[in-house]
Amino acid sequence: MRLRDKVAIITGAASGIGCAVARRYLEEGAQVVVVDVKDEHDMAQRFADVSASVLALKADVTRREDIERIVTRTVERFGGIDILFNNAALFDMRPILDESWDIYDRLFAVNVKGMFFLMQAVAKRMVEQGRGGKIINMSSQAGRRGEALVSHYCATKAAVISYTQSAALALAKERINVNGIAPGVVDTPMWNEVDALFARYENRPLGEKKRLVGEEVPLGRMGLPVDLTGAALFLASSDSDYITAQTINVDGGNWMS
Repeated sequence: MRLRDKVAIITGAASGIGCAVARRYLEEGAQVVVVDVKDEHDMAQRFADVSASVLALKADVTRREDIERIVTRTVERFGGIDILFNNAALFDMRPILDESWDIYDRLFAVNVKGMFFLMQAVAKRMVEQGRGGKIINMSSQAGRRGEALVSHYCATKAAVISYTQSAALALAKERINVNGIAPGVVDTPMWNEVDALFARYENRPLGEKKRLVGEEVPLGRMGLPVDLTGAALFLASSDSDYITAQTINVDGGNWMS
């Protein structure tokens, strides 16, 4: 087990990539705190078949007191923090001339501010512990480029890559590795919402955009949440001890950088 006795916090863990990574970490021996804005009991039940070493927390990463509670409850339950999988995010899209202040504020609050300040809070604890740690921030292929209908989301995910680099340089002397993962198109519940938005703005039938983007991936299909768990495990384990400030594309060959 590559994460035996390690303590991991995973945000956005109720479904999709976060849920798949939480299960993989548990299978590899980690004690895991799963965080989402959804019901704690329902979230805990998702992992009951894998391990009892789960603490489910309902929390909003845009709230300072919730970030502090995540760290405090993790340390109270498991004694420390070794890994942060910083995954919580929101998506929205619309023509750039229709973009609004409220959508901007909402996306940047979760995707950037929440990501950064949870990373900061966890890093402070890791420095106090003095045993290093692993921080993994979830970006996106959208963070590698602009898109006409997805300006705010692209900008938030570009910010994740930049903060990952800065934090990695700042924390290197503390033996805290900070890296990112940039998924491509991944078949999660969120993609049904994305597909519906493309149908609206590109005048497509429902399901067409999802089918087309899957066909355009060089490996021939959309990713699945489980396809991200290998990179998430690698970056959380000792195998990545000499890797920091990198954002790894896990996208079936969609983006080359």
